[in-house]
Amino acid sequence: MNKKPAIDALIRQMHELLGREGVLTGDAVSSRSAGIWREDSIAAAAILRPASTSEVAAALQACHAVNQTVVTHGGLTGLAEGAIASANDVVLSTERLNGIEAINVTDRTMRVQAGVTLQKAQEAAAAEGLMLGLDLGARGSCTIGGNVATNAGGHQVIRYGMTRDAVLGVEAVLADGTVVSSLNEMLKNNAGYDLKQLFIGTEGTLGVVTRVILRLRPAWRSQETALLACKKFSDVTALLNLLDEHLSGTLSAFELFWQNYYELVAANNPPLDPGYPFYVLVEALGGAPDSDRDRFIHAITVASERGLVADAVLCKSGNERQSLWDLRDSVEKTLQFGRAFVFDVSLRLSLMDDYVNEVIARLDAEFAGQRTWVFGHAGDGNLHFVVAPGEDGRADPLQQRLRVERAVYEPLQVLRGSISGEHGIGLEKKPWLAISRNEEELELMRRLKNMFDPNRILNPGRVFDD
Repeated sequence: MNKKPAIDALIRQMHELLGREGVLTGDAVSSRSAGIWREDSIAAAAILRPASTSEVAAALQACHAVNQTVVTHGGLTGLAEGAIASANDVVLSTERLNGIEAINVTDRTMRVQAGVTLQKAQEAAAAEGLMLGLDLGARGSCTIGGNVATNAGGHQVIRYGMTRDAVLGVEAVLADGTVVSSLNEMLKNNAGYDLKQLFIGTEGTLGVVTRVILRLRPAWRSQETALLACKKFSDVTALLNLLDEHLSGTLSAFELFWQNYYELVAANNPPLDPGYPFYVLVEALGGAPDSDRDRFIHAITVASERGLVADAVLCKSGNERQSLWDLRDSVEKTLQFGRAFVFDVSLRLSLMDDYVNEVIARLDAEFAGQRTWVFGHAGDGNLHFVVAPGEDGRADPLQQRLRVERAVYEPLQVLRGSISGEHGIGLEKKPWLAISRNEEELELMRRLKNMFDPNRILNPGRVFDD
């Protein structure tokens, strides 16, 4: 069916609603990348760039009237194909919704538009002596609206929680253009349904987030960071419990590298000998500089005395700290070995070692010469795999991916783990969603979709089949 005449008419209407800067077509669309991790370009019929909630509402109302499908774009940093558009879709980009509207120091809140980048929000909070308890490696590109839509996690979940824990209120536009403004600014508000939860982690399938009230925290005054080596996985789990106990609630990051990931990212200048099975990047953020470092050193000393830490390096400067975090964020180094597939899963820490060993055994049996790197936010149970199938990777990529996915996802079903720890489901993971959600849960999701978007125009096909 040729939808071009209808789309052309809609685009003309959008020019009237959004103005010249509010609509991109032709080369202005195809010249844009479909994502920071992708090599293809955007394939949509047009990119809509509303500059206010009212313009988002007008655009969606017009699309709803003609059943035009809409794919929402934030910073395009996702890894689950949630932002992929076709030639029959229009993209709604939040890039012009980029204002920080207010910061309330007394209430420790910030009101932002959805297109504000995470880094911009972090810097604005810091300028007021506050901090946002959310940090991702893609902070310079990812947007608050995207973080909300996917319930993004990141480095500090162990202390501050997922994006959901930083959100007090949300404004969103439904598929038919209705604006739901639930911009709560209180820590406690138990008056009826907490409507913001309908739009957090639902990947833009129930509504488009336009504004967010963020909860801020007091800025830390001390930052202690160390890289620790462990001889066995049971030492890693015991180390987490010990540090949590000894650091008086300041433990903020517990990042785990398996040996081959550490060897790869630290090849040029390893801060620790690369011969250990596990490496843990730990960080404590505190408010008492005079005593926090002594407490941090004491905790690591106790861990060493108990045999949980085989070697350690403690940072003495911001540059040293950044060099360690650069190791964690150097994921792109795994992509130099040909076709590679990236995964984001979650499970209980007590099951993690056996699970990883089973996945690698399955991959070894499936692909001769495969290489798998494992790392992640182990303190909250979130792991990342990067799998390069090797020479066999020259085969059909869809079949390759299916075989790799089977090895990574199937063991999670028995363990009651999750196929997505922090990146969502998108288009990529929906065939496997039943591993992590039962049929009653899936049916309730479908009912919500039917209620909020009966015409199926918002991010169609994401999460589950419409």
